[in-house]
Amino acid sequence: MSELKTITATMPECWGHRGSKVSSTGLPHANARAQTTQASAAFPENTLASFEAAIRDGAEGIESDVHVTLDDVVVMFHDPSLERTTNMKAIIRESHWHGDNGIHQARTRKSPVQAIPTFAQSVELLMKPENRHVKFNVDVKVQNDPDRLFRLIHEIISAQENWEKDLAPRILLGLWHPKFIEPAKKHLPYLRRSHIGISPAFARKWFWESCETFSMNFSALVTAEGEAFRRDCQKAGKSIAVWTVNATEEMMQCVHWGVQVILTDHTRRWLDLRAELNKDFAKTSAAASGPPYFLWTSWKYYSPTQMVFSRLQQSYLLKAGGPFEYFPSTPSTRVTTSA
Repeated sequence: MSELKTITATMPECWGHRGSKVSSTGLPHANARAQTTQASAAFPENTLASFEAAIRDGAEGIESDVHVTLDDVVVMFHDPSLERTTNMKAIIRESHWHGDNGIHQARTRKSPVQAIPTFAQSVELLMKPENRHVKFNVDVKVQNDPDRLFRLIHEIISAQENWEKDLAPRILLGLWHPKFIEPAKKHLPYLRRSHIGISPAFARKWFWESCETFSMNFSALVTAEGEAFRRDCQKAGKSIAVWTVNATEEMMQCVHWGVQVILTDHTRRWLDLRAELNKDFAKTSAAASGPPYFLWTSWKYYSPTQMVFSRLQQSYLLKAGGPFEYFPSTPSTRVTTSA
């Protein structure tokens, strides 16, 4: 009974991955709120509509990505170019936001049609009185120039009234590439930092001392290496967020692992499952956890696969972001590696 109380007391928070792209229930026994609100509509990712949907569902946080335009506008967008999700073809860092050909005119391909939000607009949403509890996980894409991006982010954050108390504590800066660590400390020392990645070994080597949170892909935490990483994070007081968790079986695994945050496209699904777990943990867990061999059911969960993914990730980061560099606290020799 004491173990059950511990699990339910530390249930993971719900953060909408790029907002809430789908608001629906995946539970066999949906609660009344899900039944009366048939919100099965899909929202375009990284839009104010998706952010608002996640907040309406009851998510404690939202996650989104940032890029900077040629005229210094920070926009919320995942890809470095627009064509996958909008009606425009342009590379963000090579394009203006303003003007006759500005990408402010871009609209999502998916309905309901939406504009690309800026970081400033997203902050305005967070600063509404009804949203002062919502956390904001800012995924810093590797194509950005660290100093330029962080200076612009600081200007927007510090322009808000009582920002040090009402806004800054709710923002988590998510870093993929080590080159962002020192600029983040320099320009945004008041923001908490997380590492976003798929490799526990990479996280340990480059981010362990600089980040208090590790936002890791679910499959990376399944292996023996992932299990050891989870255990060491718990011992060191580091928080773990897991992405992108959409299946109820994976959600339940996150609960059993004792992680702090689930990032999901299906915010309502996790919130409904969490509500059911709080009412009857044993019954809901038995129904939603899947078979005992669940973690053996996908090739993605195997160590050789994760080793390949880790190498591919490092190759991509090197190609898109340049060498991995570490700047010691006491200036001395800069260490650079290519892997």
